[in-house]
Amino acid sequence: MQNQQIVLILDFGGQYNQLIARRVRECNVYCEIKPYTTPLDEIKAMHPSGIIFTGGPNSVFDMSSPHYTKEILEIGVPILGICYGCQLIAWMDQGDVKTAPVSEYGKIALQVTDPNSKLFRDVPEASTVWMSHTDYIAAPPAGYEIIGKTKDCPCAAMQNTEKNIYAVQFHPEVTHSEYGKQVLHNFLYEICQCNGDWVMDNFIENTVAALREKIGDKKVILGLSGGVDSSVAAGLLSRAVGKQLTCVFVDQGLMRKDEGDFVEQTFTTMFDMNFIRVNCGDHFISQLKGVTDPEAKRKIIGTEFYKVFWDEIRNQAEEGFFAQGTIYPDRIESGKGKSDGKANTAVIKTHHNMAKMPEDIQFLGIVEPLGDLFKDEVRAVGEKLGIPKELVWRQPFPGPGLGVRIIGEITAEKVKILQEADWVLRDEMSKNGYEKHLSQFFCVLPGVNTVGVMGDHRTYDHLIAIRAVTTDDFMTADWAKIPYDILATVSNRITNEVEHVNRVVYDITSKPPGTVEWE
Repeated sequence: MQNQQIVLILDFGGQYNQLIARRVRECNVYCEIKPYTTPLDEIKAMHPSGIIFTGGPNSVFDMSSPHYTKEILEIGVPILGICYGCQLIAWMDQGDVKTAPVSEYGKIALQVTDPNSKLFRDVPEASTVWMSHTDYIAAPPAGYEIIGKTKDCPCAAMQNTEKNIYAVQFHPEVTHSEYGKQVLHNFLYEICQCNGDWVMDNFIENTVAALREKIGDKKVILGLSGGVDSSVAAGLLSRAVGKQLTCVFVDQGLMRKDEGDFVEQTFTTMFDMNFIRVNCGDHFISQLKGVTDPEAKRKIIGTEFYKVFWDEIRNQAEEGFFAQGTIYPDRIESGKGKSDGKANTAVIKTHHNMAKMPEDIQFLGIVEPLGDLFKDEVRAVGEKLGIPKELVWRQPFPGPGLGVRIIGEITAEKVKILQEADWVLRDEMSKNGYEKHLSQFFCVLPGVNTVGVMGDHRTYDHLIAIRAVTTDDFMTADWAKIPYDILATVSNRITNEVEHVNRVVYDITSKPPGTVEWE
């Protein structure tokens, strides 16, 4: 990111820290999330154009809560505090923060009291914002003026124009705040004087140049899953080093119908690289025989995947680099890049790209061409690289594949049944164009047999469940209100076209209380 403007997001434990970063980047400004434990000298050395303090669940007057040195308010960098970050600024500068007589949660009416504030340029004096707080600023610090209020919050926004410090009690990053994006845009452009140099064309050009410089004439090996991240990483690496890249595609037999063939055709015809496909479906089925526990299945699939992969590339590792499709949320969630061992937000998962490398395999280094991108940015890069829409806009697909959508023991017959049913669902949604309304949709084989009638015969066969959700961020999700006639067509096709299925049901559970996947 040389010569790239950067805004730092200092994380104080807020659940929306990644969402803030995504909103900043949507404004064409590059940003990074740093833990609140990041030393001030490190922050200064990055020469940020601005700093954003995130929200968090704590109270600033509880000394066990995340705090920061007051010196950060004096370094001359514009600062925006959000929710807890707003209260923290007030607390650090000797304002009065108290437990609110009336807590505010959800949509609240905001009144802008200073429409001339740079932060509220092109924001109406009355709008709706999203609040979530039990503490509030009873009185702002000396030198600060109130620029926004609500019915129960006398200081919903404040500013110190001399220090270029601004703070809002509400969450501008969530869609429920009507003019939240405008508030963030104003902070970035009116206050931080950003120039909007974070665009994907520049990213591709700069990344390809950086990859060529780092890799030189060495080889690169990439584990290609056929998912969005690894596919775009492969496209970037191919553009940078061509035949020096070898992509290894482990087809464990648990992908969707014809997906393995599609991945192979795409990367052998569109890109200049070496492509190796390892077909090992029978091996995986044999390893999973008799296993019904969901976590045991996941562990076996993950372990065997890497055994196959490492065995395939073991003799190619020397004198080369290992590439991963790791993206920015993976690095945050896995704890990579934190300045100390403490995580401010719960570790959500250990990403499959982070699997430990065997000690007998030694690469020159790791290459992560997408390590600074969010998923929507990865898709934008993929489109510009000319990768097919089916891969760029591929729905989230679990690492263990259909293995997590077959409840109970996994057999070759069950995999085929689920592949065929899922193909019918996807084909029908594509034909009628309804797929554009859905965030994710798929079939599940619950391992339940039911009585049915096929012609004049009584049957006792499998039940297929359909799952379809709509969501903005997958943190919460609602079941999709697919029209009945579409569901009826899908059900008729599945029971008529897929052998050993005599019943179809539709899952109408939201998240929470359910999850998107069944396992």
